[in-house]
Amino acid sequence: MKRLLMALLLWAAPGQAHEFWIDPLSTQVVPGAPLMADIRVGQDLKGPAYSYIPPNFSRFDIVLGDQTLPVEGRGGDKPALNMAVPGEGLAVVVHVTKDYKLTYTEWEKFVNFCTHKDFEWVLQAHLDRGFSQEKVREQYSRHAKSLIAIGEGAGSDREIGLEVELVALANPYIDDVSGGFPVRALYQGKAQANMQVELFDRAPDGSVEVRQYRTDDTGRALLEVEPGHFYLADHVVMREMTPEADTDPAWESLWASLTFGVPE
Repeated sequence: MKRLLMALLLWAAPGQAHEFWIDPLSTQVVPGAPLMADIRVGQDLKGPAYSYIPPNFSRFDIVLGDQTLPVEGRGGDKPALNMAVPGEGLAVVVHVTKDYKLTYTEWEKFVNFCTHKDFEWVLQAHLDRGFSQEKVREQYSRHAKSLIAIGEGAGSDREIGLEVELVALANPYIDDVSGGFPVRALYQGKAQANMQVELFDRAPDGSVEVRQYRTDDTGRALLEVEPGHFYLADHVVMREMTPEADTDPAWESLWASLTFGVPE
């Protein structure tokens, strides 16, 4: 019970510009073997793994073909995903957190966050709305997906219906992605044009490179990928909230992430 309480407190700690991602122990598994993945929060693909804690998420599923299977587990299980599913193909693991709130007590940290995630317009809008720089209150949630191949991994990603979402337009396990890996950024089901997608690229030696891309008019970005590497793609949407009290958040950030591997 004490370990579960500590995990709840750690998970709820403000992430600010920290990423949230599903980290498969293996991106390719044989049919019948369990899908295993950690849930992580951190920077540059480094961060602690969190347990299976139902109060902390609103959705945790595996989408395989026409099936949507709730992830089963017990509170405190680690890795958070450890479940075999019937059949084979491209499994899309989906995890959506509950809403969290944080308060920036330093304006510069909020400026850095908005600049890094490419919505500097928020800074002027915050001042125009008459809000204080001393305490910037924000609500946030994470909308994560991960692609895992079961067997050959045939199949495709698709729009799952998340509030904010990155959709893979190719299958990295069976398609030729030497010319780039296409993704589409969506918000409420609509394509996000001219928006930033950040890519974290982990090489086999463990080194990590970070690159930024912009979506085109259809919300599509073409990401450079290499065989043997692991990837986290990230896209963030910021929207205004209408606080009714001084302690209510003025802003809400919605974080989409997509992880996958590219076979050797």
